Order: sequence, then structure tokens, then C-alpha cells
Amino acid sequence: MTIDVWMQHPTVRFSQHEMFDSLRRWTGQQALSAELPIELTLAAMDQAEVGFGLLSAWHGPREGAMISNDEVAEWVRAHPGRFAGLAAVDLAQPMRAVRELRRCIGDLGFKGLRVVPWLWEAAPTDRRYYPLYATCIDLGVPFCTQVGHTGPLRPSETGRPIPYIDQVALDFPELTIVAGHIGYPWTEEMVAVARKHENVYIDTSAYTSRRIPGELIAYMKSGSGRRKVLFGTNYPMIGHASALEGLDDLGLDAETRELYLHGNATRVFGLAHKD
Repeated sequence: MTIDVWMQHPTVRFSQHEMFDSLRRWTGQQALSAELPIELTLAAMDQAEVGFGLLSAWHGPREGAMISNDEVAEWVRAHPGRFAGLAAVDLAQPMRAVRELRRCIGDLGFKGLRVVPWLWEAAPTDRRYYPLYATCIDLGVPFCTQVGHTGPLRPSETGRPIPYIDQVALDFPELTIVAGHIGYPWTEEMVAVARKHENVYIDTSAYTSRRIPGELIAYMKSGSGRRKVLFGTNYPMIGHASALEGLDDLGLDAETRELYLHGNATRVFGLAHKD
């Protein structure tokens, strides 16, 4: 069963935000004018035989909850066999953020935390993250983030794997870090950081199979790298069928392909009951 580790079910307030103008220009998608039923997202998954997805909440410094934790929890409750949640918190209020993360994991059953650095214009080494890292370790859940350039209309510097992800992994070696969007144009940096740190992983969200850089494909085929790369889409930016098109051309052996599409996600996010 294929697992998507980075996807959103978009709300109107998320979809209409001006920072996504560039993505709409690239993809030809239109901003929503009405809320969409969760069944449309399920249908997109079914079309590509994606059995399970990690739905992200989104919280911004000025915008507040663009996709709230409670909205994600409602979709998960409606379809517990298809979804789990990733929490979003207010980075500007660290103690409130820690309490919200504990609520999401303990009460709502979420599987991790996601903070998008460019949204906050704060690199992962910013001191406001550090209580959250300690809490993720305490709760036994991954910290998920974005690496690489920024498609939305925000600065890209916060997405550098070196020094930011490297330094966090040095400061918190017990922290599981899942770095989404592969790190382009710093993909080699991201691979180097994943090689160096036992608990650092990469997901391929926001890239179709045909656009995955060669250096990451080579890493996926290596003895250690095959256990370090996870499939993601960044849906609805990229549909599941589009993201998987061309997968056969990557030359992955059967074991590596299974780990990429399923096995690594089940292990990293504690989804061992998914088969």
C-alpha cells in the first residue's frame, strides 16, 4: 500500500492565500471559492492506488490556522483507515505551541509535527523551535519540515539543509527529522545530511517521479539510502497519479520501491498496522 507522507486537504482560506499565486501560475489551478468534501481527496488517492496519507495542518504567523488541527482531526475521524494527522502550531508562542502539540499527539492521535520555515521566515535553528524538538523526542514523534527553495512567494534561505538541518540534528540526535521537498537546489547537501545523521530522512513531496534529481535517485539505490527516502506529493499541488507517473523508469529494485512507497513511512511514523 502506498503512503503519502505530505499532503493537504485544502480549505478556502488556505487555497486563496496570495503567497500561493506562484504555484497557481505553475500548475494552472484556481483558488477555491467553496469548501471541498474530503471525498474528493480520497478519490484522487484512489485513482493512484494510494491507500493512506498524512494530512498536514497549517498555521502561519499572521494568518493563524489556515488548516486547523481540529479540521484535520475531523477528517481523520471520518476516515481513520485512510488518514492520520500532522500538527501545526504557533511558533511565536512556544509554550502554547508545546501544549498544542501535546494535545494533538495525546488527544487527537496525530503522528508528528510539521513546521514550514519559510512561512515563519525562521530557520530551523531559531530558538523558538527548540522546545518543540524536545517535545517531539519526549512524545516519540517526528519533526517534519521543508528543505530547498521556496515555491510560494517567500524567501528561500530557510530551506538550506546545511547549516540548518545539520545543526538541529547535532543538537538533538534523538530527534527524527523528515525533510520534505528533497532540498533542491541543495539536494546534494540534503543527501549528505541524511547520510551523516541516523535520524534524518528525506521525502519527495512537490516533485513528480520524473523530476527527482539523479543524486537523490542514486542515494535511494544505496545500501543506507534505500531506508531514508519516503514518498510524498504535496497534494493538491501535485496529484497522486501525476506524482507516481514515471516511477518505473527510476530503476528501483522491488525492495527499494517497497521501502520508498510504504515501508519507510510505516517505520518512521509508527504506522506499522498499515499493510
